[in-house]
Amino acid sequence: MKTVTAKFSLLLIALLTSGIAYAQSNFSSKVIGIGVVVADLQRSLDFYVNGIGMVKTGSFTINEEFSKRSGLANGASAAVTILKLENSPEATDWKLMSFNTKASHPKPKFIQDDTGMQYITINVKALKPIIERLTQMKVPFLGSTPTPLNGKSHFVLVQDPDGTFIELIGPLE
Repeated sequence: MKTVTAKFSLLLIALLTSGIAYAQSNFSSKVIGIGVVVADLQRSLDFYVNGIGMVKTGSFTINEEFSKRSGLANGASAAVTILKLENSPEATDWKLMSFNTKASHPKPKFIQDDTGMQYITINVKALKPIIERLTQMKVPFLGSTPTPLNGKSHFVLVQDPDGTFIELIGPLE
């Protein structure tokens, strides 16, 4: 009787799970590299490295020939600096690219002011040191931040020099 029950249980499990589809990855990496065009590379590097606390992990140049051939920039060269939250292969690449030109649209005041990528969220171990660094750099805090969330977490909202909103979430200390 135990053998029949065990076989029936296995059959039932097989039938129930046969409809579950497991995604097969078509990607060679689980990390998305995000490219952000900035007006002033040094100013943006200062904000992200000295203010937010990211680390520089690499850099490269897109030359005129590759720019045109690839369709990236119609022949304009660009310097690219790769930043990460930590120097790890699993960390997202935040690639800052500059053509040394100003934006062709006004800096948004709120997330809904434009379309496309408007903000990123960074979860941190402690907000206080970041708040202190950004305050020293005279980066304005938006809304009534830090805003308490559930538990010990707080929410801080700032913008980078080009207007990308940066959500910082974590405990104050």
